[in-house]
Amino acid sequence: MKPLNKRMCGGSSALYPPGVNLREELPRDRKIVRDVHMGAFGDHGTVVADLVDALRDTIATCNGLSLVAEHAGQVIGHIMFTRSVLDAPRRLVEVQVLSPLAVTPEYQKQGVGSALINEGIKTVAERQAPLVFLEGDPGYYARFGFLPGGDHGFRKPSLRIPDAAFQVIRLPRYESWMTGTLVYSEPFWRHDAVGLREPHA
Repeated sequence: MKPLNKRMCGGSSALYPPGVNLREELPRDRKIVRDVHMGAFGDHGTVVADLVDALRDTIATCNGLSLVAEHAGQVIGHIMFTRSVLDAPRRLVEVQVLSPLAVTPEYQKQGVGSALINEGIKTVAERQAPLVFLEGDPGYYARFGFLPGGDHGFRKPSLRIPDAAFQVIRLPRYESWMTGTLVYSEPFWRHDAVGLREPHA
């Protein structure tokens, strides 16, 4: 992995896969990042893009992460890690939620998403996050070290999240007493981006 310029709070960028540059999102990227999500999520794209716009406003210095992947100067992928809390018996614990992740269709299945996930986890671990949660396909995310949350002392924030989809990765700052219920930040609820809704009749 070839390091590029280090950014605020100790994060680093990298070149992988070949020709793909990973870096933190800049203000000028906002429109293209929205387009990436619109293209990747199809009919659900507007909801996801609106969620990204809302979550972006919650990212404070060293508390959350918005990464883009570039190829030939064009943004082709995006990932967000944002603050939520774990309602643990001892106290509330600040944790990170990985959501959303998107890669433009023509660059999917080429390692771009994997690069964004790996770099994002590495960066939030360096920033002292103890845990990262997500909702997603366990067949995909298990390769990065994510485990079923319900099997490891964690409760999902909504019954509408399938048990298998609720996943967690424990980072070096994790301590064994950090168990309990994940509480999503407000934008996830405002944009109805938690779990699965039953289809309309």
